Amino acid sequence: MTISPDFKRNEAVALDLGWINHIHVNKSAADRRAASLANRRSVKKEYQAAWLVKAIGLIDLTTLSGDDTPGRVERLCMKAMRPLRADLVEALGIADLNLTTGAVCVYHEMIQHAGKVLQGRLPIAAVSTGFPAGLTSMETKVREIELSVAAGAAEIDIVITRQHVLTGNWQALYDEMLAYRQACGEAHVKAILATGELVTLDNVAKASWVCMMAGADFIKTSTGKEPVNATIPVSLTMVRAIREYHEQTGFKIGYKPAGGVSTAKAALQYLSLMKEELGNEWLEPHLFRIGASSLLTDIERQLEHYVTGHYSAAHRHAHP
Repeated sequence: MTISPDFKRNEAVALDLGWINHIHVNKSAADRRAASLANRRSVKKEYQAAWLVKAIGLIDLTTLSGDDTPGRVERLCMKAMRPLRADLVEALGIADLNLTTGAVCVYHEMIQHAGKVLQGRLPIAAVSTGFPAGLTSMETKVREIELSVAAGAAEIDIVITRQHVLTGNWQALYDEMLAYRQACGEAHVKAILATGELVTLDNVAKASWVCMMAGADFIKTSTGKEPVNATIPVSLTMVRAIREYHEQTGFKIGYKPAGGVSTAKAALQYLSLMKEELGNEWLEPHLFRIGASSLLTDIERQLEHYVTGHYSAAHRHAHP
């Protein structure tokens, strides 16, 4: 990935409880803005194809199932390095892009198997800290991060303790996130808020700010295991927190919607949201990822339709 030379990685700043306690989200306004994104005409033809190719490079191609095997993870990694069939790459004229997904996301136990295939060509993201519930001991969670970094994970997707948000214990959330950031060392840390369990957009906004203040490089919506995962109103709340945090501190924080982003149409909505709210710089993988497992299949089907005029069955597109 290409990163601007003036890009500064986020650094922890002091927790400002006065600021946090005064955060309020106008839910009606957020819902109206979200509806405008969902209802507008989407881009068409070659413009849509170009946006979908862009989306592929932003995917954290993910497998987080209890029945994951080394073979499944190895196939996932091969797909991540060659996300489109050769005939589609040729027809689209994008061979020079050397297109890959943004990263591969797996459990700790699969880092070694992913590394054998990727050989450093793509980042490995590992979920950590008692994913998905985050209810193991703090000592265990910190050690899990350290082990994943030592095993070769360049990115760590941590889960916060939701009860800190639900009880308004912002100092505890800040201290927890700060410990995770320190345990990550040079690895980038994505803070999963599990927004579907935080009840209100106010809580989502406050949790976003606290995690950014404590040094999170990305804020992420969901584990993909909650009843409600990424939504446009939640995403709007989080990206506006990112925008304001950048205005206040100069640090650019990444954003990752995850869970339920399974169609090309949904991916285009998120790209539009990022472009309109944060600008073109946030359409690069160092600042935007989409956590997904089945999204790539639908994008490939849409690109085949663009090239041939016909849709193919999903099973014709290789997926672990």
